[in-house]
Amino acid sequence: MSHDEEANEHTQLLDPRIAELRGRKQSTQVHDEAASIVSSHISKEEQELAGTAIGERLPYNDYTTIDWLHDLVKDSFRHRAIKSRTSLKGRCLAGWDSCQGWVAASMIGIFTALVAFCVDVAEATISDYKVGYCSSNPFQSREACCTKRLPLGTMEEMGEYCEEWKMWSQNYWGSFGIYVVFALIFGIIAGSVTITTKANLPAARQNDDDAQSSRRILTRGLLSMAAGSGIPEIKTILSGFVIPHFLDFKVLFVKAVGATFAVSTGLCLGKEGPFVHISTCVGYLVANLFPKYRENGRKMREMLSVACSSGLSVAFGAPIGGVLFSYEEISTYFPRKVLWRAFVCSLFAAIVLKALNPTGTGKLVLFETNYGIDYDPIHYLVFISLGISGGLFGGVFCQANFLWSKTFRKYSIIKNHPVFELSLVVLVTALLQFPNPLTREAGDVILKNLLVDCRHPEGSWVCQQEALEDKSHYYGWLVYGTTVKLILTIVTFGCKVPSGIIIPALDAGALFGRLIGQIIPTSSPGMFAMVGAAAFLAGVSRMTVSLAVIMFELTGEVDYIPPFMIAIMVAKWVADALSSESVYDLAQTVLGHPFLDPEHALSIVRDKGLLVEELIPPSQTMREITLDVGPEYKVSKSLLATKLSQLKARGLMDAGLVLVDSNKMLHGYLAQAELDFAINEAGVMTDSEPVDLLVGIVSTFVDRTPLTICAKAPMEYAVELFGKLGLRHLIVVEEGSSKVVGVIIKKRLVVFLEGLVH
Repeated sequence: MSHDEEANEHTQLLDPRIAELRGRKQSTQVHDEAASIVSSHISKEEQELAGTAIGERLPYNDYTTIDWLHDLVKDSFRHRAIKSRTSLKGRCLAGWDSCQGWVAASMIGIFTALVAFCVDVAEATISDYKVGYCSSNPFQSREACCTKRLPLGTMEEMGEYCEEWKMWSQNYWGSFGIYVVFALIFGIIAGSVTITTKANLPAARQNDDDAQSSRRILTRGLLSMAAGSGIPEIKTILSGFVIPHFLDFKVLFVKAVGATFAVSTGLCLGKEGPFVHISTCVGYLVANLFPKYRENGRKMREMLSVACSSGLSVAFGAPIGGVLFSYEEISTYFPRKVLWRAFVCSLFAAIVLKALNPTGTGKLVLFETNYGIDYDPIHYLVFISLGISGGLFGGVFCQANFLWSKTFRKYSIIKNHPVFELSLVVLVTALLQFPNPLTREAGDVILKNLLVDCRHPEGSWVCQQEALEDKSHYYGWLVYGTTVKLILTIVTFGCKVPSGIIIPALDAGALFGRLIGQIIPTSSPGMFAMVGAAAFLAGVSRMTVSLAVIMFELTGEVDYIPPFMIAIMVAKWVADALSSESVYDLAQTVLGHPFLDPEHALSIVRDKGLLVEELIPPSQTMREITLDVGPEYKVSKSLLATKLSQLKARGLMDAGLVLVDSNKMLHGYLAQAELDFAINEAGVMTDSEPVDLLVGIVSTFVDRTPLTICAKAPMEYAVELFGKLGLRHLIVVEEGSSKVVGVIIKKRLVVFLEGLVH
């Protein structure tokens, strides 16, 4: 039927040549040579899709988004192929396929625990080198040297005094100077190791070059793969974005070494955030051993969500909290099977870590407390006050850290010399924290000291001070410590070194809570330090359910779950009133990753009343990304090359060509990566022959089933489609005629939503 011919009820719905594609084998459509070239670049699972309407795909390019629906269909093809085998061997293979997820989850938990054990032991030892060394074994920490709390062993008490631990200097100023020197050395090592993972990162955010033109300039940024906690990047990856090499073994190794030395400096950071990145790296490496995960982006991200849970499990000895953290804070897609596999992964991580016993206590609980004092109803007012304070701390911290990153770190000397910035921060931190006995130790030791129960002081400096009649100096140290922690955490978070925000926030909250506990009679101050720590972390991270579980697993205080819940709930409310975004959300904004949070996106568009037509690209852009296939579905190679150069000039990497006929009716979508391969790979196309988009080799790359949406549909429709289905692109059609008027890609939607906010 001619395209200009009027259709009626007797007209075939499909062009006869398109109908012939059903059941037609690839070998009858293309030359053997071209087919061989294509098959060498495409997995066997993808080749099974060549004869279908959805088409086959190349491996995802760097800095693009995956197609969740395509990967879902690909996995269904693989699943049916396995289940179709009825022989004994086929049934065994089907059983092994069903078990692979559980085996991989167990392996991830075991290997994550092994890495965490090495980091914990090394950090405890190296950190104590700032003040002294163990004369009997220089490779032991002060606690291991003095109490014989050895990993893989049992604890032997040595008494109150420790003759084997030798201080570098008995003089205060001598100890001060040595402390600062060692801190600087450790900081330089951590920073120098971290920048070895530096890479160029194309940002999703684009700037108009010309107000009258649709062309945009790709802005690039430098990303140190091992810097920071890694949580914002992992959230972006789990939402479907491809960041190459971010989960490689090199990054894992550098992250572990860098975190060890960074925490040993005494900076206001923790290793708990990096543990999430480390566990995800382990998950990626283990999942790559299984083809079903290696060759499917959707399945791979399921296993990465599983791996995230083991990071918090080994960081805090909180296996259930780790699972909830992955669900609440990290993952975009978290079905029930992922929940159970995350449960198994965390379980194995906790079992192995307890057996390895890095703390020497033989217990999984890091900061076990037993105050023996119940709280009264009047104390609920104190817990609410702690929640308000934690929310204020979190709101102020998030905004101040965001401004610090957007201003101070823009100076060229800071931006281009991250080790120099780190050295300055280490120096300031050492000078401010060493004079205060409460903040002189590493972050986890500070928290342990502040949660102490003074009914059993065991030589605790905190309990000695609280036993004095004149506590004015002690109160001053608590106020000073809380203030310094806030300021130093603001300037530290974001330095190019492995770092987490969890421990610094817990330290600040424990300092403030211990201070509040001094004015509450007949109560243990440690109780309020514990609740204050939860409140301050809730204000910074906006975690809720997972944080409450982590806190009771961390301390073993099940009776204090209601106070935890009250403080966390109030802190989140107050922090959200000051700033709707958590520290991880703001970090994603600074990095420029195209992360789409469906709930946050809906909250943005709900108040605007916008339609999908707002997302339609300008007319010049549509002319560049639209290809008229003509009546014969054939175009010249030169035309495709011109279209490809126009797509590359836009720099979005996720773009593609919308295939239409002369009436602007949709006939398919050809992604940029596949078009680039077909044009530039020798032997796939010839210059002399036109390219057949219906039965030629390029036709196997054409998606003939792209999802469409009416231009007059509410914006909420587009947000839900991208957020819930994980779309890579969405075609916009005209109301009434169904003619193609636009195309939306995920990055364009993210940038549009950011524009509404900022």
